[in-house]
Amino acid sequence: MSFSKRDEIANLFDDWNAALQSRDPATVAGLYAEDAVLLPTVSNEIRKTPAAIQDYFDRFLKKKPHGRIIQQNIRLLDTLAINSGIYTFDLTVDATPKQLLCRFTFVYRQDGESWKIIEHHSSVMPE
Repeated sequence: MSFSKRDEIANLFDDWNAALQSRDPATVAGLYAEDAVLLPTVSNEIRKTPAAIQDYFDRFLKKKPHGRIIQQNIRLLDTLAINSGIYTFDLTVDATPKQLLCRFTFVYRQDGESWKIIEHHSSVMPE
């Protein structure tokens, strides 16, 4: 496995987190493939279309999220890459700061020279 490709995959989280900081749902949703599936952190609804993914981020970005990876595990599979682990989200809910400890999985598919998210699961840790 190439070290530079691992770095590239690790940096995709930074790109996603920067998109969150833009507070623009279309910017965040643009990181997802047309056929992506999102199992979001703070919604019970599975999002399976670009419009549904953007709708989720329209709501989620109002909480002013900022993510930070605690632990990640990167696997490279030809034109796919998986990054899974644990991250925290700092949020603002009703003007009160809140932190969520979550587990995550991002599955990326190479699209030419770039990568798109095709599967994203994020859930609050149960304990």
